[in-house]
Amino acid sequence: MTPPTSLAVRRFSPTGRPAGPPVLLLHGFASDGATDWVSTGWPVALTSAGREVLVPDLPGHGSSPALPDSTPKSITGELTLAVGDVSEVDVVGYSLGARLAWELPALLPVRRLVLAGLSPHEPFGAVDLDAALAFAAGGRLPADPLTAAIARMITAPGRDPVALVRCIEGLRREPFAPRIGTIGVPTRFVAGRDDPVSQGIETLVPLVQGSDLLLVPGDHGGALRGGPFRTAALTFLS
Repeated sequence: MTPPTSLAVRRFSPTGRPAGPPVLLLHGFASDGATDWVSTGWPVALTSAGREVLVPDLPGHGSSPALPDSTPKSITGELTLAVGDVSEVDVVGYSLGARLAWELPALLPVRRLVLAGLSPHEPFGAVDLDAALAFAAGGRLPADPLTAAIARMITAPGRDPVALVRCIEGLRREPFAPRIGTIGVPTRFVAGRDDPVSQGIETLVPLVQGSDLLLVPGDHGGALRGGPFRTAALTFLS
């Protein structure tokens, strides 16, 4: 028997005639599945198109507990358990979710892959985690802009700063280093035209044979919430 995952997973059944494999939706850092996907209408759109939908909260996010070792290898292992025994699965990842989704074709029978809001570099390497935690404990906002942005994210309402810093520590132990040949399935990259996080995403396209890149309106948050991103993903998956 496959051991259960520690992740909290929302599951949505198709409302129409089944028309494809399940779709796994992976949210961004310091968010959760409800915020990134459910509130923006993705499960409704996908289940209406005949797709089963899985929306996990990543470790230390939402209702999922932190892992003792929050490396990408550990997290993707939990995601594999969450998906279970399927013949095929489509995956849509945003930001941190996209970084983790990059690894999944080696672990799951991924049919199609959408990687959106993805930084081509390791985004957490220069963050001063001690300063971010000090701010979470009531200290001053860090002077470094990147650390300040992370500090604000981990202290947003409903977030667990310690769990999120533990997640960053794990991610930094296995920095994102995309290489040619890692992904061999049909892939679509999506980025907001005004998104500084995914600046340089076009350099990833040559690493995935046959992939394409679509630019949609918005910055990092605006692109996620906008209809053009959902349309670009759903069209590709269908």
